[in-house]
Amino acid sequence: MNLKAVLPTRPHGESGWVGRVLTAGVVVAVLATARPADAWVWGVLGVSFAVFGVGSVLMASRPYAALALLGVVAVGNALIAGYPQSNSLALVLVGITDIAVIDFGRRGNRPIIAASIGVAAAYAGSAWLFDQSDAWYFTQLLWTAVLVAFGLNRRQYEVQARQTEQLLEQTRLAQSEHARAATLEERGRIARDLHDVLAHSLGALSVQLEVAEALLDERGDTAGALERVRRSRRLAVQGLSEARNAVAALRADEVPDLAQAVRSLGEQHENDHGTPVRVSVTGPVTRTDSGVTVALLNAAREALTNAAKHAPGQPVELELAAADGVRVTVRNKGATRGEGFGLTGMRERLALVGGTLTAGPDGDDWLVVAEVPDE
Repeated sequence: MNLKAVLPTRPHGESGWVGRVLTAGVVVAVLATARPADAWVWGVLGVSFAVFGVGSVLMASRPYAALALLGVVAVGNALIAGYPQSNSLALVLVGITDIAVIDFGRRGNRPIIAASIGVAAAYAGSAWLFDQSDAWYFTQLLWTAVLVAFGLNRRQYEVQARQTEQLLEQTRLAQSEHARAATLEERGRIARDLHDVLAHSLGALSVQLEVAEALLDERGDTAGALERVRRSRRLAVQGLSEARNAVAALRADEVPDLAQAVRSLGEQHENDHGTPVRVSVTGPVTRTDSGVTVALLNAAREALTNAAKHAPGQPVELELAAADGVRVTVRNKGATRGEGFGLTGMRERLALVGGTLTAGPDGDDWLVVAEVPDE
């Protein structure tokens, strides 16, 4: 009998059934070559094979029931292994190997050790009953030890495979939660951007239109009302630009070049208010993150709006500098009272992208500095 032929093949996962069928086929082939002299041996082999099949099926769903059935197969056939030409060793080996493959959880290897001791004792009884030599006994122990080692190795492989699957599933869940958190954070940022733009622009536009209506209705001041309407138009254009910048933050390929946007902002302010604006760009200003670009432009726009409101007609200096980060500076002649809610909101927005905003008097000037350092 070729004992290596009875080595069970039980790949992990669905292919384990293929291994069991092949193992059963090999056992049948080995048992078919048996030539025991007594008929009762065939009865034992037939019943043992049937019990082995049931126990093998129950290994995953009912491990302890499988242990009992496979243990009976292994120990029972070890008792008749010394019978000449019984070939019952095949059933002993496949039974003990399947027991070694079963994962018994917290009980660890204790059921396997118990089954192995039972098989070793049965070998000793068989050697005594059928007058086998010590060499035969130790040969049976050696084969059994090899198959138990194989089964334990197979079980470890399957345990590691399950752990790997669980780890991959946990990783997928963690990535999904991370993506969900990032999406919620991005939605919150967009909501803040749009809220700030609409609240600032529409609020100011509403005030200007109310004043224009009052000038026409109560005083008949057409010229004053017309000036308010012109201011309303400028506010509408400014609000539209801010809204576009906020939406552009969603798509990096649509975010304007920061240096070009700062120059356009200075030109727009000069055209709208008739105020001289000196724009300067120093250092190599590379393409920045969309959130950083929008935050700096909004801070500069708010500072220019405050300069036009509190120091009308006074010259303004707008500077963009790149050195260990990006900095936008707005300096206007004359005092600008307080910061207002606009710059407070810009300070909060810059903080979200790791930046800072300072505003206050600098001699006879009012200075606003928005800065985002390099990471």
